[in-house]
Amino acid sequence: MALTHVALPYDADEDFLEGAFPFLDEGLERDETVLAVTCEHKTGLLREKFGAQVRYVPPAAFYEHPARVVSRVLHQMETAAERGRRVRLLAEPDWKGRADWETVEWLRLEALVNVALARTDGSIMCPYHASLPRPVLDGARHTHPLLARDGLPRDNPAYLDPAVFSAMCDPPLPPAPGHALEMPLRSADLREPRALITVYAHRYGLAGHRLHQLLVALTEVATNALSHGEPPVLLRVWEERDALLCEVSDRGHWCPSERHGPGWLPPGTAGSPRLGLWAVRMLCGRVQVRTGVEGTRIRLHTPFRA
Repeated sequence: MALTHVALPYDADEDFLEGAFPFLDEGLERDETVLAVTCEHKTGLLREKFGAQVRYVPPAAFYEHPARVVSRVLHQMETAAERGRRVRLLAEPDWKGRADWETVEWLRLEALVNVALARTDGSIMCPYHASLPRPVLDGARHTHPLLARDGLPRDNPAYLDPAVFSAMCDPPLPPAPGHALEMPLRSADLREPRALITVYAHRYGLAGHRLHQLLVALTEVATNALSHGEPPVLLRVWEERDALLCEVSDRGHWCPSERHGPGWLPPGTAGSPRLGLWAVRMLCGRVQVRTGVEGTRIRLHTPFRA
């Protein structure tokens, strides 16, 4: 079994359909589970040809969180394989209005699906309109092993090793701002830091299950720092634009075994033996990990609003 991951560059509807129609047609002819994730306009064009044979998913519902998308698609492909079926996915995110860091994380996802889904027998085609910003188009070229040309997938000479591309997505972190609250962590009893974060979060209306998820993620990160890092272990908390940031740092130089970055791949996939940071990424809106000679920092971002 092997994953097929194709980028579809296009300028107009005709170019899009020239690549999408045969891709989806092939899946239906093979009795595969066929899904299409694209904008309302192009969904309408696909419906005219395929009707209800294809399952249509709005991009906002599908692309809600990078780590969760990987987990969901992996589960779909593995479940289909158990029933003797394949999954074929046409997937086009809405790139408009994304912050720069969001664009980077979704492009990283395009690279990592080549590893996370490598053992599946699925097929994915990702359309990219020619008007998209240059970083997005460059990212597409570097993250897809195949490019669709004249309706056919062809080898992509610009494709990069996913580990190389993922490392390119992690520039140095700026320091925490001067107004950040700081608390030393010395004990596995984390009641005080959890209480501090709860009070701080409530100021900005962050509560309920999202606050609970943040506290679970913090507990995992802080416990690991206390168990495996080098003191001092510090917690810093601050607000930034529309999110609450919590950073745990220590003086230890951690060398993650995962080639593609710690916690980016689901447990059980190549090079990802543990649940810890993967679970943290599933719980938080954004997780940044940096380690070097000056120590290790893990920064958790939780939006004030879902």
